[in-house]
Amino acid sequence: MKKYLILGISLLLFSFTHAQILDPVKWTTKIEKKSENTFLISLNAIIENEWHVYSQFTPDGGPLPLEISFTNQKGNYNLVGKAKEGKTRTAYNDIFEVNETFFEKKAQITQEISVTNKGVKTIEIVINYQACKEVCINLEKKFSIALPANSEGAEATTATGITADSAVDSTNSLSVASTVVDTTAVTSPAVATSSTENVPDETPATEHGLWAIFFIAFLSGFAALLTPCVFPMIPMTVSFFTKQSKNKATGIRNAIIYGISIIVIYVVLGLLVTGIFGADALNALSTNVWFNLIFFVLLLVFASSFLGAFEIMLPNSWANKVDSQADRGGIIGILFMALALAIVSFSCTGPIVGTLLVEAASKGGIAPVIGMLGFSSALALPFMLFAMFPGWLNSLPKSGGWLNTVKVFLGFLELALAFKFLSNADLVLQLHILEREVFIAIWIAIFGTLSLYLFGKITLPHDSPIASISVGRLYIGLLTLIFTFYLIPGLWGAPLKLISAFPPPMEYSESPNGVGGSAKLTSIAVLPEGAKNGPHGIVVFDDYESGLAYAKEVNKPIMLDFTGFACVNCRKMENNVWSDPKVLSILKDKVVVISLYVDDKRELPKKDQFISKSTGEEIETIGDKWTDFMISKYKTNTQPLYVLTDLEGNNLNTAKPTISYVGVKEYQAWLEAGIAKF
Repeated sequence: MKKYLILGISLLLFSFTHAQILDPVKWTTKIEKKSENTFLISLNAIIENEWHVYSQFTPDGGPLPLEISFTNQKGNYNLVGKAKEGKTRTAYNDIFEVNETFFEKKAQITQEISVTNKGVKTIEIVINYQACKEVCINLEKKFSIALPANSEGAEATTATGITADSAVDSTNSLSVASTVVDTTAVTSPAVATSSTENVPDETPATEHGLWAIFFIAFLSGFAALLTPCVFPMIPMTVSFFTKQSKNKATGIRNAIIYGISIIVIYVVLGLLVTGIFGADALNALSTNVWFNLIFFVLLLVFASSFLGAFEIMLPNSWANKVDSQADRGGIIGILFMALALAIVSFSCTGPIVGTLLVEAASKGGIAPVIGMLGFSSALALPFMLFAMFPGWLNSLPKSGGWLNTVKVFLGFLELALAFKFLSNADLVLQLHILEREVFIAIWIAIFGTLSLYLFGKITLPHDSPIASISVGRLYIGLLTLIFTFYLIPGLWGAPLKLISAFPPPMEYSESPNGVGGSAKLTSIAVLPEGAKNGPHGIVVFDDYESGLAYAKEVNKPIMLDFTGFACVNCRKMENNVWSDPKVLSILKDKVVVISLYVDDKRELPKKDQFISKSTGEEIETIGDKWTDFMISKYKTNTQPLYVLTDLEGNNLNTAKPTISYVGVKEYQAWLEAGIAKF
């Protein structure tokens, strides 16, 4: 009896001390034998209500995606394709301005493998992922799956964690890694008491994103109409239908069929792009460094073509063959006429279509199809309307040099967009080549030059001589000049909210204080050794020992900030709570802030690597070190997490030692209560 009493007390104490260690995801595994050497592995998860887990296809620049590693693959088996996922949801994250993809309620990941070593008995898998609600937790799960000897398959519930034979299942939640970070975009009950839904919008942001792509593509279609390759085709084509048709109704019908044919051709192109690469693969490719570099080069080529360096044309033989088929008449003939338009106008529409497909690919899913639907609808609509109302042709402006001006204008826009993809690659690699100031300087140069072009001060190869500029061209020139002047303060640290989705973030900057230090982000003239400028000019340390040494030097309490590079709730706290004047004053003047990044992937020196006493995990990276520190000392694995301590590491807020995602008043009161006890 005494033995059971002791065991019960031990379990109770364990439950109490680990009450804040969360693990809302339970995994099971299954393996099926498909052929002699081929197997299908399934990882299935049940996710607690209101939590979600990020997909492996969530793009760079936002949340860090789920990662799968097959640790004993070499020499034993090959992966057949990329791991596939079950049903996911996509929503727009307004903090990182990307469409993040995640699992809700349940998750499924399948991977086909081909065994090359008949001696292999198990498949060893490690997955790193993040589960989020009001807070987020970084988790690592390890699976050891036995290969079945028959075709019936094998199924087992995997209790992952410290070791495969862990005696207490609760300890599995201690298996924490730091390769994935908090990016949920939820509203904390502390800020808004009515909502516990853990997605950013009630309407899925995929829908918002697709509508945005449709309208941008629709406007691009209208822009393509105003190019030298397409605009002159409108009266020619409409006249053909009105003259060749027996009556007005037939002409209208043929024009409508012609317009629908244009739409079908471009939508089929979008379907081909999606079908060849795959909906998920497009998104995955678009976040890859090399594909961002390829997109950058493609857009440079498209821009150069529009600016007059060369023409991008399909072979003339294609146009001749298609044009000959257009004489067949009937619906087939009209379809070939539409195809002939697409081929003949390719030198003008090709760069626009290519840019749209590149941009849509970065969204993934069916975005290329939606983009082509919007583009072709705008392209086809005038042909149909002018065929229905031929009298409108008299109101069309005459072809002339203004058409090339439109083409050049689009070339400048494509040139500016190209640097967004180069910036993506630079951010992923953290090369700091295309930092914020350099990016903004490039855009100032591009739009400044565009302004000079529109004012007639610069001419390009295909421009016609002009004695004066039109009023419309003057107004557009003034708008681009205003935009250019708007960009200039960005060199001195202005936020430039109109283009916040394009340049690198403020912290990815050559001069954090702004050019010349005029932004005065910090109240300290010279940063202490080991410190850096944090949000809103707060002096921040990212190493505990350096921060502690400085705190002792200035005799101030320490605020530990357990955070992540891509932690959306951490950014929300910094943007909405830390920015409050009263809170900001405390953080700048009354405490020493030490920000410990649990997703820092930099490897620790070999001598500093160790096995965690709390989790049994190998601590190999800086992020692992701070995660283990958080779990072992504060018995939690959530971010953001804030702790106020004295210079010996003792908690100052004894009633509420830690605080997480809260509002301004609660956060301020918590800070003041802790500081008063220092």
